[in-house]
Amino acid sequence: MRLDINLASQPYEDARQFWMRWGGALVAAAILTLALLAITVSGWFTARRDRAQIADLRAQIAQRDQTRQQAEDFLNRPENRSTRDQSQFLNELIERKSFSWTHVLEDLEKVMPARAHLVSIHPELDDDNQLELKMVVAGDSRDRALELARRMEESRRFSQTYIAGETAETSTSGDTVHFDIDALYVPETAPSLAPVPKTKTEISKRSLR
Repeated sequence: MRLDINLASQPYEDARQFWMRWGGALVAAAILTLALLAITVSGWFTARRDRAQIADLRAQIAQRDQTRQQAEDFLNRPENRSTRDQSQFLNELIERKSFSWTHVLEDLEKVMPARAHLVSIHPELDDDNQLELKMVVAGDSRDRALELARRMEESRRFSQTYIAGETAETSTSGDTVHFDIDALYVPETAPSLAPVPKTKTEISKRSLR
């Protein structure tokens, strides 16, 4: 008769079977841990970069606020308040769409005579708080400027038009003279700035200044 006696202090375990059962789970857990660690590290670097960008943007905003404050302080000086008020008025006109560059240029195109063209235009307020256009027009003769002034006076969009100055010019485009023309502009939605009717005699006198 044979007797099997186990003298080991620990019961026998099949290690191979254990690793076959739990090895895959341990490997998966290790991979998941590494993935989470990589995500954490990547998130930390991303957060650090975002914090740096936020700090840079805040610095830019602070610098622009400082520049704006300096500009406001400059415009609030007594000698610059007139320019500030004019700019605010023009901005309000643009916001209310009572002043539109498109409309102004369209209105000028309707009265512009042949062989004359607009070189530059600058809007500002006159002493009566009316919108004045200071323009430079080029053409091949003084008659073009006189005709333009007459047409502008006949238009509902311009009044008190006159030639403020002229300069001889030689160019390949055929222009021989530049004219400085000033006029009040009457936006369509601003009836309070209605033009004052002028007689032909008055137009000619102002145009020949």
